[in-house]
Amino acid sequence: MEFLPSISVLLTFTAATMLLAITPGPDMTLAVGKAMREGKSAGLMVILGTNCGLVVHTLLVAFGVSALIVASPLAFAMLKTGGAAYLLFLTVNAIRKGSNFVMDSENRAERRPGALGKAFVNGLSVNLLNPKVIIFFMTFLPQFVVASDPYVTAKLIFFGVWFILTSLPITLGTTLAADQLSGWLKAHRRALRVIDYLFAGVFSAFAVKILMTRVH
Repeated sequence: MEFLPSISVLLTFTAATMLLAITPGPDMTLAVGKAMREGKSAGLMVILGTNCGLVVHTLLVAFGVSALIVASPLAFAMLKTGGAAYLLFLTVNAIRKGSNFVMDSENRAERRPGALGKAFVNGLSVNLLNPKVIIFFMTFLPQFVVASDPYVTAKLIFFGVWFILTSLPITLGTTLAADQLSGWLKAHRRALRVIDYLFAGVFSAFAVKILMTRVH
């Protein structure tokens, strides 16, 4: 299978991916927040949504569409604005509605029609509307291939899928651990409100970072 990288390249890529996976970003923040407030099912649906977004980014990089988006100042500006606006929308919701989340069976996402689908869309939207992800995939994945390689497209797709598989245990573990905290939060409601403001602050910071993103 010619599209498979060498063992040394794969090990280097895997190590870099694991380091990146433990760095908190909008995707992980959203998954943890959903798991804490609505249960592990909602958190897992966010992860499913963000990983579907990563598949899209992988295909865009592999077939060169991302380069065209970043090369267009208008398209890139629209993407940045849309991503930042969506994160600010989540920030406002965390402040306005966060305290209304009740850590009991009625609030579990699997018990509310459409809640899991909404969690999936949230995860997908946060990922797709983040221009930093496009730039990251454009600059990170190509480092492990040679442009003249006849299998470069297949290798880029492989690396994108491997990135998801390698980082998945970390994101799953973090989200499931957050779900286990829900019992403690039920007995400490003020802590939940503090977490709402914490996530709001993190999302607003990510929104500012997205707006300040530049193509170098």
